Amino acid sequence: MSQTRSARTSKIPEAGSKTARGSSELSMPITSIRKVEADGVRVFYRVAGDPGNPVVLLLHGFPSSSFMFRELILRLADDYRVIAPDFPGFGFTEVPAERKYVYSFERFAATLNEFTQALKIRRFALYLFDYGAPIGFRLAMAHPDRVTAIVSQNGNAYEEGLGDAWGPIRRYWVEPTSDNREAISKNILTLEGTRWQYTHGVVDPACVPPESYTLDAALLERAGNKDIQLDLFLDYASNVKLYPAFQDYFRKAKPPLLAIWGKNDPFFIPAGAEAFRRDIPNARVEFLDTGHFATETHVVEIAAAMKEFLTANGVSSQTEDGASQ
Repeated sequence: MSQTRSARTSKIPEAGSKTARGSSELSMPITSIRKVEADGVRVFYRVAGDPGNPVVLLLHGFPSSSFMFRELILRLADDYRVIAPDFPGFGFTEVPAERKYVYSFERFAATLNEFTQALKIRRFALYLFDYGAPIGFRLAMAHPDRVTAIVSQNGNAYEEGLGDAWGPIRRYWVEPTSDNREAISKNILTLEGTRWQYTHGVVDPACVPPESYTLDAALLERAGNKDIQLDLFLDYASNVKLYPAFQDYFRKAKPPLLAIWGKNDPFFIPAGAEAFRRDIPNARVEFLDTGHFATETHVVEIAAAMKEFLTANGVSSQTEDGASQ
């Protein structure tokens, strides 16, 4: 049965409490900031947790970066090796001009594959959000034996999961004119457009931290970045064409899958979450009373559901090897 989770408050040890080692300090994992060369790109990533623990790859969406996982990483790092890269054109990943990088979802998947190789990650669970879904599903199709489980948070793979908010972008797919391109730029690639994505469908928009959408909007303003994003909007049609292939992968590989969804998302609507059960009958589906960026409002619920789900499906420090980096 689908479920709706209500907000809960997480408990963090108070200052001065004793840790397992008996010292007086906060019991809080540390997130490291690193970069690694992969596919001719200097990939920025956040990492936390014991290198010997099972790996969870967190893949962000538009227009965000690994920054969106800042709270989730801390809540998972006690049990997992958590790694969150920034895709090229997002966050703080650097793409040399001489690389002549092609910004497409197919290329992103190839870069992500080389990223996992650079870090010597042998097996991993995937957390897929928004753009991260078609990128992660491509990787899973290419290497089904490497994927231990999938958590899809508003990460779509079905036509019925595309909401009305895709209307202007669908028109752009059919008619990639300069007028349609400019209309998307003026209505989506702005601070107001980014804020709307974060706050639409949220019960109390005031609870969304402004640094999230403000950082995204600032990075969108970098020279040449809006053209990159507009090219990716156009290329998103390639993901829709691959939906049947993604679904075939689900039916054949039947990866353990948790779809945990902000039910008020105008882009990826609840029907997309429910559809996973068509191809993976044992898929677990849960709904949260929030919008697109569910980690901004329901990170406690998401982390708890992930831990329960991963443990139930055998993804634990007793059975998996971690990464070397």
